[in-house]
Amino acid sequence: MARFRRLQAAQQLIDSGLVPVFYHADTEVAIEVLKAVYEAGVRVFEFTNRGDKAHEVFSDLMGYTRSKMPDMVLGVGSVIDAPTAALYLQLGANFVVSPLLNEETAYLCNQRKVLWSPGCGSVTEIDKAHRLGAEIVKIFPGTQVGGPGFVKAILGPMPWTLIMPTGGVSPEGENLQSWFDAGACCVGMGSKLIDKQAVSTGNYQKISTDVKNAYHLIKEIRNL
Repeated sequence: MARFRRLQAAQQLIDSGLVPVFYHADTEVAIEVLKAVYEAGVRVFEFTNRGDKAHEVFSDLMGYTRSKMPDMVLGVGSVIDAPTAALYLQLGANFVVSPLLNEETAYLCNQRKVLWSPGCGSVTEIDKAHRLGAEIVKIFPGTQVGGPGFVKAILGPMPWTLIMPTGGVSPEGENLQSWFDAGACCVGMGSKLIDKQAVSTGNYQKISTDVKNAYHLIKEIRNL
């Protein structure tokens, strides 16, 4: 069962402003990256359902956070259907992120009081996500659906919308500034934040430094 209720998880995503997104088939590597993110000060982490037996690695990560990082809000990403969501909810996922909008996944997460963030690419999809109970909608792929301009345009007629762009977000100041100026409540970043070469060489200190720099830059941009 999730340790953080839906609104608690949503608030953590908003307060952090940064959601590191990562997948690796090796549990030890995944834990080291998780530790690097934690040491950088970030308390939210999205492990993506991208490979065979990803749920087994996630289960190990969940066990690690429970014993070593009780304040880490660990969730799962790349969930495309309700059966997959159910598997991760059983393992204790504190939030579920999807690249698309799936009604059955919404119903399941709402029933369990777990944060669900669906991928949307239009005003109509965002409106439907709201009616299905989404607190934060994911704009995906962020750049391809219109970038910061799209976010700003959405918030004109729908200012209550909480938007998390993912895809096309990078840790450079100008890029981050454009997303938050447009009105994003937080951003998701994967390989542009967590360097693949650093992962492959075990340079976890670099990963921690990169995440910390991005995290503090976001705080500066948001005047926090």
